[in-house]
Amino acid sequence: MRIIEEQKFRHEQPDSGWKRGVLAALRLIVGAEHASDDPAALRRYTCSTAARSTVPLAVVRPGTQAEVVALVRLAGARTLPLYPLSTGRNWGYGDACAVGDAQLIVDLGRMNRIVEVDAELGYAVIEPGVTQQQLSDYLHSEKLNWWIDCTGAGPDTSFMGNILERGFGHSPYGNRLQHVSGMHIVLASGEVLATGFGHYPQARAAHLFPYGVGPFLDGMFTQSNFGIVTRIGIWLQPAADCVNHFLCTMSEHEDIGPVVDALRPLRMNGTLRSIVHIGNDLRVISGGRVFPRSLAPDQACLPPAVRGSLREAAAVGAWTVSGALYGSAAQVAAARAAIKAALRGTRARTAFLSERKLRWGAAMARVLGSSRPGLRLRAQVGLGEALFAMNRGKPNGRFLAGAYWRRREALPPGFPHKADPALDNCGMLWISPVLPLRGNDVLNLHTLVEPLFAAHGFDLFVTFSMINERALGAVLTIAYDKEDEAEVARARECYQAVFESVMEAGYIPYRVGNQSMAALDPGGDVYWNTVARIKAALDPDGLIAPGRYEPGRAKGLVAGGTG
Repeated sequence: MRIIEEQKFRHEQPDSGWKRGVLAALRLIVGAEHASDDPAALRRYTCSTAARSTVPLAVVRPGTQAEVVALVRLAGARTLPLYPLSTGRNWGYGDACAVGDAQLIVDLGRMNRIVEVDAELGYAVIEPGVTQQQLSDYLHSEKLNWWIDCTGAGPDTSFMGNILERGFGHSPYGNRLQHVSGMHIVLASGEVLATGFGHYPQARAAHLFPYGVGPFLDGMFTQSNFGIVTRIGIWLQPAADCVNHFLCTMSEHEDIGPVVDALRPLRMNGTLRSIVHIGNDLRVISGGRVFPRSLAPDQACLPPAVRGSLREAAAVGAWTVSGALYGSAAQVAAARAAIKAALRGTRARTAFLSERKLRWGAAMARVLGSSRPGLRLRAQVGLGEALFAMNRGKPNGRFLAGAYWRRREALPPGFPHKADPALDNCGMLWISPVLPLRGNDVLNLHTLVEPLFAAHGFDLFVTFSMINERALGAVLTIAYDKEDEAEVARARECYQAVFESVMEAGYIPYRVGNQSMAALDPGGDVYWNTVARIKAALDPDGLIAPGRYEPGRAKGLVAGGTG
């Protein structure tokens, strides 16, 4: 507990000689311009889409692994808590905020080197600050026949940061952690650990065979605070000869169950290689607009009539299923036939999109102009173009629009360029339970949580994603107005009620926000006790990311967070 007590002391005395000495030492390591405790420099590390934020001690931005090593050694000498982040765009789960106050933010965004790309075997070695856009642009500029897997979190998000949180994307490589081979990690001792075969200087397959020889350690450094990952090898996706996209819509809520069950065999036998996303009507509607306050004044929920009219304008049903088909023209044609056959006994309406069909749709939208059919077709074409870009490894910020749903202002000028939901004062809390890939579980989870959202005055935004062949990852979104204190309070209460309900029902989240770190181990089980023993062995002073996926320590830190 020594580190927590010192944190509180230092946070209460920000002008102490101790702090001045720390800043001077930090500046000797990274340069004066890359270490600061100025409130303006710290602003983005105190802003969060969650209804809770923390106040850091300072921020330091190393540019090399050697500087990270020097920072860790300084932290050990000064008992200084460090909170590393890649680019700080962990939307909905904590953004760029530390778990507790008075931690030193180690922003790795300057470490943005694409160290190596192997054009023959299709892998890249990157640093934490490399963004989706940067790696995509590099592959395009070098005319390499490889694509990245994209997420919908925006072009400026860190590739590595998402992987270390075990996030997922859209393509056949969407289960991202399965396509990682070889890490460099700075430990609390200042040593640099190379995983897999990477610790053998002569190894020729360090980024080709992830397991190496001996215990497989890589997973220990995801969703943990055991070290600071400074380099990672990732496999790239071969560019496909043909890509189609399919969209299935269902008019009625209960029709989603049979569709999930019909598509499961295709996911399991490899017909559906990409991650398939299933979103309710609000997830589609919120992709291009904010809450219509003029139609629903003083309300946080859409009245049924308004929701119905927005659904009609967007030409969506209660649910939309979205996925991509990759391969040769013959393979894609066979997959289309298999999907049609599988869904024949359901109430799904299925459409397949090709780039040629999108071009035709765009031309028709121009002909129809600003008429109602023209606007509807233009919206559909825009969605299709964004999906195709992401399926081909070109990140698109369009899907960040949902984060702005309850923001009082419209989408910011130039959206989605440089969109930052935290700095733009968006309110958004995510709960991400994992459930069996069965239609009954989809309907059961929805039945469990929808009344809780309604009781607290919020519409339920939900996406289910087929993250592998046997499981669905759900994202339940509480979108709220951060400028309305009563709504903020309700959002917190709703989050807690939903989180406790899904945990009790056995739908455990696959990742959590900072506010829930302490709730991961309510009973002191063997798993988390083992995690604590590993932490004590690797980081006995608790220097790196105190409280992050560390329930015992988080209990003391979370209470200190500010609203």
